[in-house]
Amino acid sequence: MFSDRRPRSFLEPLVLSRLANFPLFARKPMLGNVSGRHPSPHRGSSVEFAEYRKYVPGDDLRRLDWRAYGRSDKHFIKEFEADTNLRCCLVLDTSGSMEFGSGGVTKIEYARKIAAALGHLALQQGDAIGLSCVAKGVVRSLPPRRNPAHLSTMFDLLEQAKPQGETRLVPALHELAETIRQRALIVIISDLFVEPEELRGCFEHLRFRRHDVAIFHLLDPRELNFNFRRPMRFLDMEGGPSIFAEPNEIADRYQKALGGYLEGLKQVVLESGMDYHRVSIDEDYEQVLIRFLVGRTRAKGGR
Repeated sequence: MFSDRRPRSFLEPLVLSRLANFPLFARKPMLGNVSGRHPSPHRGSSVEFAEYRKYVPGDDLRRLDWRAYGRSDKHFIKEFEADTNLRCCLVLDTSGSMEFGSGGVTKIEYARKIAAALGHLALQQGDAIGLSCVAKGVVRSLPPRRNPAHLSTMFDLLEQAKPQGETRLVPALHELAETIRQRALIVIISDLFVEPEELRGCFEHLRFRRHDVAIFHLLDPRELNFNFRRPMRFLDMEGGPSIFAEPNEIADRYQKALGGYLEGLKQVVLESGMDYHRVSIDEDYEQVLIRFLVGRTRAKGGR
């Protein structure tokens, strides 16, 4: 189905083949245009029984349950669940801070691998895939489509994405909440350099629009551990002033501020119903994606 033969640094064929064993499910009803594997808010003709309802003139007589009529002397229609495809909209943070990486990989490189793997998986199962790169706003956007050639275009956009500028994730998410008009699975891949309370409004906006939202929060191990050993100049990769500091003198304050930020973010995502995943970029991204996909398999079925 996928014929792109160009070598891509963020594509690992063996990983993609293993991930193909884990379907990508939506947690919420989707409004697709063809039959698929995701729940729909409408009734359909799948094999999964939903409920009975009373017969009304004009209903298809083939859907009458004669056994129920024999028991109750009333006519009932059998309703079945409908399954459809989805639109998967990947939102990639391309602000300056995504260029950071203290080990062998930067946040943007890690984000490319997650986005490419999810895009490949979604297209293989018949879903539409799109990509929006955001920094000061929506920098570039590729609307969701289902054809294999579109996936190659998305990979080109991933390859060209260069982190620069400040983070203005909140207004960008509000814009996407309005411009992605039909229910979609929206996957945000970002280091979330935003105050948690500022994110609450855009998360609620996305939920109000009935989107299913998943978040991969990328953090570097040194951001979590702050294991610097000597005086250093800390640079703001989004254009702010640099700070020269002795790590031992500020470590306690840093850990306290980080703990408060992570706790505040946890509270916001729980109250907003987001599918949140905190990721240290020294983790194997394949295992991160497997946990994500397995968790969605368990949550499948809500309508």
